[in-house]
Amino acid sequence: MARRSPLVLLTVIAILAAACGTGQQTTAPSASAAATPGGSPDASGEPSPSGAAISGSLQIGARYGCTPAPCEPDPEQEGVSDEIAYTRYNVFAEQYADAVTLEFTEADFDPQTFLTAVAAGNPPDVVRMDRAIIGTYVAEGALDPLDECISNFGVDMSQYRESAVAQVTVDGSVYGIPEFYDSRIILINDSVIEEVGLTPEDIDTSDWDALADINEQLMAKDGDTITRLGFDPKLPEFLPLWAYANGAALVSDDGLTSQLDDPKVAEALEYAVSLITAHGTAPAFFDFRGSGPGSAFFGPENQFTEDSLGAFPMEQWYLNVLANDTPDEEISFQPFRDRQGNQISFSGGSAWAIPASADNKEAACEFMRVVTLPDTWFAAAEVRAEKRAADGEAFTGVYTGNRLADERIFGELVTEESAGRFFEGVQLVQEVADSAYSFPPIPAAEEFQNIWQQAVQRVMNEGVAAADALAQADQEAQDAIDSAQ
Repeated sequence: MARRSPLVLLTVIAILAAACGTGQQTTAPSASAAATPGGSPDASGEPSPSGAAISGSLQIGARYGCTPAPCEPDPEQEGVSDEIAYTRYNVFAEQYADAVTLEFTEADFDPQTFLTAVAAGNPPDVVRMDRAIIGTYVAEGALDPLDECISNFGVDMSQYRESAVAQVTVDGSVYGIPEFYDSRIILINDSVIEEVGLTPEDIDTSDWDALADINEQLMAKDGDTITRLGFDPKLPEFLPLWAYANGAALVSDDGLTSQLDDPKVAEALEYAVSLITAHGTAPAFFDFRGSGPGSAFFGPENQFTEDSLGAFPMEQWYLNVLANDTPDEEISFQPFRDRQGNQISFSGGSAWAIPASADNKEAACEFMRVVTLPDTWFAAAEVRAEKRAADGEAFTGVYTGNRLADERIFGELVTEESAGRFFEGVQLVQEVADSAYSFPPIPAAEEFQNIWQQAVQRVMNEGVAAADALAQADQEAQDAIDSAQ
């Protein structure tokens, strides 16, 4: 069992101007430097397991997890807001305590600020970003390929989930090390389905005609006024999942060709929108979702406790929210299925990457390797599990891009007792994780997303035919991709 106590005694001693981003930069010195403010690590550095010397200052484009700065390093202290980040970073800090000084930007990733810092030659040495947008920065030449890093430092890419690695691989080169990983399953309000005489197994996305009928049964109206949503398809953001269920993808496998004009994408969009318009109009649907009973997505009065929803697909992180906000609520879980009946999911998450103009790429590579190791993830998950238990809260797990880490976390730390009524959902998330579809790296990724989501909005709110909206979006998206290359 990993220790619950902090892995290294770090003290935040300075707040500096951020190297990248407008937030504060927190410096967490090495243990040797901490004894004497202003001290410096051993110039000779410490060898990594690969034999490479690791030393100097490592600027990390992420939050330290301990606020406000300066703060005590003990994860049990009130100042620690993110024990998962804090514990993992301290594993690296302890290993290189005599050689490396860690500096954190304490700012979330900001695209414009990052590109400006890269162009000026002063970005962080390692950055944390969404895998869905990494293709944009590869196309910009802002990120280093990690082939030598992976080879020289012995990074075992087989431990990471395949779809997560594919999402950061361009022309055979890896540009990011997967970090967190999300999956989507269907959450079902038991009291609603019992009221209308259905079972959880009836909520089946493989049969679109039957699901349309079930949507009608689950919804409720008082005249023309919606009083309960039936099956919420979660548009616009879940269109890729509906398209995937229909045997289509919004973009080619290499991320270079928009496929928004695929008739199967239009069919999927038209169907998903029909689940919304069956309630009346899209504006009425979204108004009820946003301001009706249970519209407070977080807290004890949510759509499940207020019975204002029948079912919807959702990312796995919401299990933890519900397990702590409404632990006694009866909710069932089903996988999202394609039209052939296969379990599918759609996944995203974060990754670590090294900017092309980073100063300390060796330390950055070793940092990425260490903080994504199974033992490191397990140590952090154990801190959270014990903290939640001490606070009388549920623990439904930490979902990583490292398959081996998840096997340990969910095999040893997550139990029926820790997850409560949501244990079944946790198990289903693990079951579907490896069958998840992810976007490939796409040049102009953010623009591509904005384009197809705007097309979905036109179909829902303006009544534009799905095929027409997507044909226009396809041309716009292809132009954006071509311009970014």
